[in-house]
This record gives sequence, structure tokens and C-alpha cells, in this order.
Amino acid sequence: MTIVDTPERRQLRELTRAFVNREVLPHLDDWERAGEVPRELHATAAKIGLLGIGFPESVGGSGGDLLDSIIVTEEIIRSGGSSGLVAALFTHGIALPHMVAAAGRRTDGLGGWIAGKLGDGRTAADDDLIERYARPTLAGTMIGALAITEPDGGSDVAAIRTTARRDGDHYVVNGSKTYITSGVRADFVTTAVCTDFPGSGELSLLVIEKGTPGFTVGRRLEKLGWHCSDTAELSFVDVRVPVANRIGEENTGFLAIMQHFAAERLSLATQAYATAQRCVELAATWCRHRSTFGRPLASRQLVRHRLAEMHTRAEAARAYVHDVAARVAAGEPVVTEVAMAKNVAVSACDWVVDQALQLHGGFGYLRDAEVERHYRDARILGIGGGTTEIMNEIIAKGMGL
Repeated sequence: MTIVDTPERRQLRELTRAFVNREVLPHLDDWERAGEVPRELHATAAKIGLLGIGFPESVGGSGGDLLDSIIVTEEIIRSGGSSGLVAALFTHGIALPHMVAAAGRRTDGLGGWIAGKLGDGRTAADDDLIERYARPTLAGTMIGALAITEPDGGSDVAAIRTTARRDGDHYVVNGSKTYITSGVRADFVTTAVCTDFPGSGELSLLVIEKGTPGFTVGRRLEKLGWHCSDTAELSFVDVRVPVANRIGEENTGFLAIMQHFAAERLSLATQAYATAQRCVELAATWCRHRSTFGRPLASRQLVRHRLAEMHTRAEAARAYVHDVAARVAAGEPVVTEVAMAKNVAVSACDWVVDQALQLHGGFGYLRDAEVERHYRDARILGIGGGTTEIMNEIIAKGMGL
């Protein structure tokens, strides 16, 4: 299977490229140094319909599905954007899907499609969350984040220790989160909490607004890459959150998180192969125009073969990710294949960006070189959304090991 290249998707690619050329490239280096993208960029992307791709119109989205979201991500990076920009601008892709699914609205976007099991217990409160958070976010007037990871939790989601104790019409939340993408700028955080004893695995999702007493956004975390994507630590001390801010039924949070991972992993896989493709293009252009000892680099067989291998790995990763994504969109249960797609794309990206920087020589090591940014940004892709090692565990399980 593959992603069918329809006229509508060709137009979507053109729209994305125009957006990057006009709204991103003149400013991206400044955003990298500032440590965040401006809120106005969200509104601009929403106005032209990019921000809501993959979310149904019934919640304020632009329609489309998981495959359309992949096209947008791919084109942003191949047009000169970055995976860090994708993380910053499309954080709602991991902050909103659980909310949309609990309200019984299908979503096939970056946030994925959470199966109807969570929508079966739909309540008026879930519809209210759509109006209060989903619509404004997809309109570009609010920013949402997802808070799962804890300082001592890592990949073990079931071991979450941030607690939510029921007290009448509220939950009282205590705990902390770390490595939260867009945590500095977010107006609300979709937060995984334990509604039993810490580490019990009985999880729920609560929407917690910035400014709620006891909710503190800690220091901005400085990172190796993704410089334009702000990352924060969050602290919750006796934070009172209305029960109406719970997403879906109590103790369905773990299932929601697990079901969401497929789309998040495919998004990261897309960022990986697209970064590789962009670096192949950058390296090929550099080698055509850069001369050493009186000859262009591309005239040397060693360089040509290196570029050919880079191109092959990037294109092979793209083809496999597209195949798996199409199967996910068709409703196939391909958990193992999603893990393999992520690892294949990340492995290709790691090797290609390293070779691309090497071919650029000393210039590739400078902040002025686009390839330098991709080299830094690529490193997180094998960690986020489940590490390479976690993916291998999933693959081994799928093999019956």
C-alpha cells in the first residue's frame, strides 16, 4: 500500500511549501536562537488551513486524515523547515486527539485515530472540552501540550506517579512532569495522572489550564536540538482540577495513550525520512558546486556513490513508512510494523545526516549551514515517542519472542 497522490494532496504540498517559504524560512534562525516560535505563526497556519489538517471539521479542523498530516510534515521539512518546527507548531497533534476521540469525533491527524472504545462513554463534558480547548487550538488562538513523562518514569507509562485524588467535583493533583514539548507556551496541558495509588497503572487524562493555582511551569530546558521548540518542566502542588476537565471515563487514560502512540510514531518516522531526504538534497547541491583540487566534489566516484547510498536509504525509508501509514489509515492492526517503520526511518536519518555533514566539511559544522541544524535535530527522533530500544521490544513481541 502507499499514499495515493491525488490532485488535492498535490495542492496540499504546494500550500505547505508556500507557507514555509513565506512564513518560516525568513525567520527560522531567529526562532532557533529565541528558543520558541511566535504564537502568531499558529494563527497564520490555522488561517490557511494547515493547522487543522487531520482533524474533523466538526471540532474546528480542516478535515483530511493521517496520510494528509504526513504529507504536511514531509513538505515542511523538505522545503527547508525542521523537525523542531514541526514539534513546536503541531504540538496539538499530541494534545488534542484523546479529547476529540472521547467526544466521539474521529481524528486521523498527527494525533492519530483513537478507536471508538473511548467514545462509547461520551459525555456532555467531553463535548464541552471540544468547545473550550480543541476549537480555539485549531483556530490558532490557544496552544496545548501533552504531559506524560515524569522525572523518574521515562518510557514506563504505567509507572506514572502524578496523582489525582477525587474531592467532590474536583481532582486534587500532585506531582511533576518533564521534557514537555511546548510546555512554556501552552495555555493548557493534557496531563496523565494516576487516579489510584502511584504506579498502579490506573491512569486518567485531565486538561489543566495554565494559571490554575498550584500549577507551575518550571525552567525552560536547554537542549541539543529542536531549539525553536520550547520544552519545560511542570509542577503540580494541590492543583484543583474540575472533574469536567477529565477526558473520557476515569481510568481509561492508559488505553488512550497507547492507542495514540501509533500516529505519534509515524509522525516521528516521517520527520526522520524527510530530514534524510532534505539532507540528501543539501549534500547533492553542495557537492555539485563545491570544488576541491580544481574539480567539483560530485565528479569523484567516492562522493557520487556516497550520495547514491544516502538517497537509496532515504527513499527506502519513505516507501516503508508510507506503506505502514496507509495500512494504519485503512484500520489494520500493525503495531509491530509501526515500530519497525520508526526504527527504519530513524536509522536511515541518523546515517544520512552524518554523511551529509561530513560532505559539507567545515562549513557543515557552522550554525550558518542548514545541515548543521538537521544534524542536531535528528538525534531526538530515536528517543521521542518510544525509544529505539522500546520499539525493538515491541518488534520482538510481535515475533513471538
